[in-house]
Amino acid sequence: TAACKQAMEKSRPLWDNPLQFVFACISYAVGLGNVWRFPYLCQMYGGGGFLIPYFIMLIAEGMPLLYLELAVGQRMRKGSIGAWKIISPYLCGVGVASVVVSFFLSMYYNVINAWAFWYLFHSFQDPLPWATCPLNSNRTGYEEECETTSSTQYFWYRQTLNISPSLEASGGVQWEQALCLTLAWLVVYLCILRGTESTGKVVYVTASLPYCVLIVYLIRGLTLHGAVNGLIYMFTPKLEQLSNPKAWISAATQIFFSLGLGFGSLIAFASYNEPSNNCERHAIIVSLINSATSIFASIVTFSIYGFKATFNYESCLNRVILLLMNTFDLEEGSLTADNLSEMKDYLMATHPQEYAHLSPQLKNCSLEAELDTAVQGTGLAFIVYSEAIKNMEVPQLYSVLYFIMLLMLGIGSMLGNTAAILTPLTDSRTIATRFSKEVISGAVCFINCVIGLIFTMEAGSYWFDIFNDYAATLSLLLIVLVETIAVCYIYGIRRFEKDLYTMTGRKPNWYWKLMWAFASPLLIISLFIFYLSDYILTGTLQYQAWDATQGQLVTKDYPGYALAMIGLLVASSTTCIPLGALVTFIRKRLKRESVSTTA
Repeated sequence: TAACKQAMEKSRPLWDNPLQFVFACISYAVGLGNVWRFPYLCQMYGGGGFLIPYFIMLIAEGMPLLYLELAVGQRMRKGSIGAWKIISPYLCGVGVASVVVSFFLSMYYNVINAWAFWYLFHSFQDPLPWATCPLNSNRTGYEEECETTSSTQYFWYRQTLNISPSLEASGGVQWEQALCLTLAWLVVYLCILRGTESTGKVVYVTASLPYCVLIVYLIRGLTLHGAVNGLIYMFTPKLEQLSNPKAWISAATQIFFSLGLGFGSLIAFASYNEPSNNCERHAIIVSLINSATSIFASIVTFSIYGFKATFNYESCLNRVILLLMNTFDLEEGSLTADNLSEMKDYLMATHPQEYAHLSPQLKNCSLEAELDTAVQGTGLAFIVYSEAIKNMEVPQLYSVLYFIMLLMLGIGSMLGNTAAILTPLTDSRTIATRFSKEVISGAVCFINCVIGLIFTMEAGSYWFDIFNDYAATLSLLLIVLVETIAVCYIYGIRRFEKDLYTMTGRKPNWYWKLMWAFASPLLIISLFIFYLSDYILTGTLQYQAWDATQGQLVTKDYPGYALAMIGLLVASSTTCIPLGALVTFIRKRLKRESVSTTA
């Protein structure tokens, strides 16, 4: 009855104020992707020129879909499963698919927080453990693997991951990483212990602290030698990239995933809003803050990129100069970076045999090549940044600040991921009446932690890449496509418009309705076709394995069981949508038959 529904709405816990809700959305949406993927895309697709397709996709896709999810959650007052079930019983599978994807994401995403804890604990050492190569067992030289690569890569691949040479060599669980993962899940559990009561307090910290650290890094980054080179590289637009379809696809994908659409987290957060909350304004605010953070983080990242590239470039020049001076017995100061090219030509003309013999050892030092080295994901977060940090003054301080920032970003995202799982569970009367919130939260965290131990094995990094690449991409595109079609063409856009007017006293203008009904679905279909064709054209799926003898990553084919796992990850979430509709149809059919038989 209406009275029962009103009582349920009153009993539902709410955010203390609209600002708390905004902080929760920012804490969830502004995550590691803003720090380690957006700068990579700028680097790959035209520097400042990439901002053109990025902002077009923000207007055409990001803000409209975010507004839609917030409005659905606020109107239906349920988690993802309950909300879509109210819109249509046949759409219950959409919510289930969102929960499944969020469960997969939670399983592997918290491993990043475990790695951040590991680096944070080692950041208090002087010198930093990744600053130099460790001595070998005989203490007569450095570890051979470290000498073939770099100290930062050695610390990451050998001392952190203890990575196996291939996916087939799974190895055992690394107890240090397992303890860090347990700690990461314990922190998450304490943050979500009492639902919005505890989460609402934590989001103020997880949303604001990363900005404080980024400001500190911005000030430090801009004062670093060579920072200007990185910023010039970033803001110099390469407009020819605008004709590259992948630049537009990447911009749309970045907007889509950085806002966290389709996971059910935004619907869960919005369900705890006051019904009269202005979700349109909040959708615009969160979208713009998310995009501004990406640009802000890119300025910080490229200033550090410029410092690292300049440092490597000048180190390369100094090694070449020292080698030439020692070989040809040149006077001190006669060979500098300014006259290096002319001196090379002179030595090659006057000492052709000696120069030819020395030539393989002479590297071609290039600042542009250093800046062009594109790195994203864990490579940027744990290798490039740590390499730059070790060359700063007081590296321990900047290391602690950086990895605390990573933890805040990671924990903030985890609060949203777990909310997407817990809200539908606590909405279920069967579960909520038998178990307390603390028990349900504890069970979810415990199950995820136990399964997550897979990622702490020697081959765990390869499994992490599988989940990161395939657990969500196609599934989320399908989920959000069905969501948009469901609201516009099943529930009805006019009916949805009336709901928004009832809640906020304002009807959505033509822009929102045009994006929901036409532009956003077409964009999502284009993305879906692109990714599907990309997977098909790629042929045999491959992964990057660490070769300790070469000190670099090598490409290998996925084994059969890994391909089966990839198929299972994609199918387990996408099939929820048709299966949910089929089960609902069968139930209704059986119920109709039983009623007719009784009559």
